[in-house]
Amino acid sequence: MRTLIIFYSLEGNTRFIANVINEELQGDIIELKPKKKIPSKGFRKFLWGGKQVLFNEKPEIEDIKVDFAKYDLIVFGTPVWASNFAPVFNTFFQKYNIRDKKIALFCCHGGGGEGKTFIKFKEQLKENIFLGETLFQDPLKKDKENNALSAKKWINEIKNDN
Repeated sequence: MRTLIIFYSLEGNTRFIANVINEELQGDIIELKPKKKIPSKGFRKFLWGGKQVLFNEKPEIEDIKVDFAKYDLIVFGTPVWASNFAPVFNTFFQKYNIRDKKIALFCCHGGGGEGKTFIKFKEQLKENIFLGETLFQDPLKKDKENNALSAKKWINEIKNDN
């Protein structure tokens, strides 16, 4: 099964989980990158991110070159921002149309849970088959090894069931 992981990470948590998952899948991996740098620390991070989510902004992202047709499974990963996925995904979904794929979703959060993250992903990806979703709380700060094991177990269950 050809696999692709598409993720965004501001502080490294989502990148960590995406890389752990890719160790198991041995697929391709794409990190979405905004053209304009986003504050990654302090109050400005929350203000900037919250504003982008609240106003449904579509920040410019670096172009990616990918042929989605060659993949069977696409895994999406995001940090949770104001109970939603990171706004770079608004831009991604405006630029790229994903259909008829098997989809798995994961998110990383700081303690507030996933909010509407998975619901919003499913709205944007409604013409696909959803295989599973999972969340991780501060995986780099809170028991990195167990979070890595959980990510491997989760993706292997999805891989082995399909």
